[in-house]
Amino acid sequence: MVTSHVFIATSLDGFIAREDGDIGWLLERDDPAEDHGYDAFIDDKDVVVMGRGTYESMRDVTPWPYTRPVVVLSATLKQAGQPTGPRVRFTDAAPSQVMQDLETEGVRRVYVDGGRVIQSFLRAGLIADMVITTVPVLLGQGRRLFDSLPGDIALVHETTRSFPSGLVQSRYIIPA
Repeated sequence: MVTSHVFIATSLDGFIAREDGDIGWLLERDDPAEDHGYDAFIDDKDVVVMGRGTYESMRDVTPWPYTRPVVVLSATLKQAGQPTGPRVRFTDAAPSQVMQDLETEGVRRVYVDGGRVIQSFLRAGLIADMVITTVPVLLGQGRRLFDSLPGDIALVHETTRSFPSGLVQSRYIIPA
């Protein structure tokens, strides 16, 4: 069975980006001397599923930061026939269909990235666990990680660790 997993950072007030998509505040806090666990997290993932906004903010980054195939959820980019880089494809399928398609391809573990995509996967009950790193900065406004959901989603706290830079990272399981 295919499962999906989240690894993301937020400001202390719950934003993943400024209104214009800027994540400079996050990059400023990235200390290469600190291992925040991304490499260990991505090591057992087969595919990255992200939304259009995340793709557009990352597509010009060189070198391309993703070592896994990437599936971009976007009706507009699919219709526009966006050129795809190596191992990047576009779909306008719903999260449940994406997961079914990936399972058919033999995929077992998916990294879900991007606020709206994470929200849609949560609404569909498709997220197994989340690693959320809180950056000690208040943005006041921006793009929220969590928006409206159809109801409460109970989480089970597994671990929390802090880093010398002030980042705090927690892992939550979402019971099936």
